[in-house]
Formats: sequence, C-alpha cells, structure tokens
Amino acid sequence: MKVVAISSSPRRDGNTAILLRHVLAELDVAGIETELVQLAGKSLSGCTGCLKCATALDNHCHGVKDDGVNECIDKMLAADGILLGTPVYFGDANATMRALIERTGYATRKNGNPLARKVGAAVIAVRRGGAMHAFDSVNHFFQIAAMVVVGSSYWNFGIGGEAGAVESDAEGLRTMHNLGINMAWVLGKLNA
Repeated sequence: MKVVAISSSPRRDGNTAILLRHVLAELDVAGIETELVQLAGKSLSGCTGCLKCATALDNHCHGVKDDGVNECIDKMLAADGILLGTPVYFGDANATMRALIERTGYATRKNGNPLARKVGAAVIAVRRGGAMHAFDSVNHFFQIAAMVVVGSSYWNFGIGGEAGAVESDAEGLRTMHNLGINMAWVLGKLNA
C-alpha cells in the first residue's frame, strides 16, 4: 500500500509540509509506503476548459502541460491513499491547491473516475481563520471523486503563522497523528 501527500504551500518545508509529515510518520509505522510531494516553486493555473482530457482519455490535463499537475495525477492514481495539504489564503485553500483540484477532477472524471474508492484526507495549515472552509473545499473534491474520506479526533488542521510554528500546536499535532492512525486502519480494512 502507498499514500502520497501533496503540499500546495509555496513555502518548501513550511507548516503544511510539517503537518503532512506528522500524518505520514504514523503511516510509516504501520508499514505503508509514503511520499511527500511539495509544489513549492511550481506555478499552477486553473482549468482552461479545453476539454481535451475528455478526448485524450489518459487521465491527464492537456490544457496546461509541464507544471506538475499531470505528475501529481499519476502519483494519485498509483496510490491507495491521498493526502492533500494546503495553507489557508483568504479563507480558503490556496490557488495552487484549487488549480490541482480543478484539473485533477476534470481529467479523472472524464476518464471513468479512477480515484473512486481511494482513501483521502485533507490537511490544513492556518494562521487564524478559514480552516474549515479550506477543509471543506478539499473534502468536496474527495467526495465528488467518490473517495473514502478519513477523519481524525478533530478537524485536520494545525495552527501556526511563521514557518515551523505548527510544531507548538499540540492539539493539531495530535490530530495529525490520529489521522495517520485512522488512515492506516481504513487502508488495512479496504485492502484486507
């Protein structure tokens, strides 16, 4: 089994990646292969509406190429579980995550919805407000893709502004560890 975690933060190894690593640590303990993909330094744009994905039938976006979206789609398709982590920008998932969701959603749903029944969870890094809206945005993607959404002991977000500040959010870190434990359990049950 494998879980891929994708961080849409423009800050490499920032709070979003830190939270994702805490989830991945529990999956590693459970013997599940993990990978963290960071989109820092990449410039993703939204769907252009070209609908070439509906004719190419290869689960790839053809409107914009070589920005990292198709590589992320390939990693999601190869994984049993998907973690999508985003910082909160203006009360929602950041534009990079929104672009990834849009283009992944169109490319895969036009190709038979191959993400269906994979396990997914959102991870949100927030300074102050907007965590629930960002959390809902990512979970809406999982639900429209017919994925199994995993919860934790609280909503999956950690609080911190400066890079590394989420390490001081004890409840947020506990939530991430419990999320990893729960995701490992669900994956085990689905793959038994």
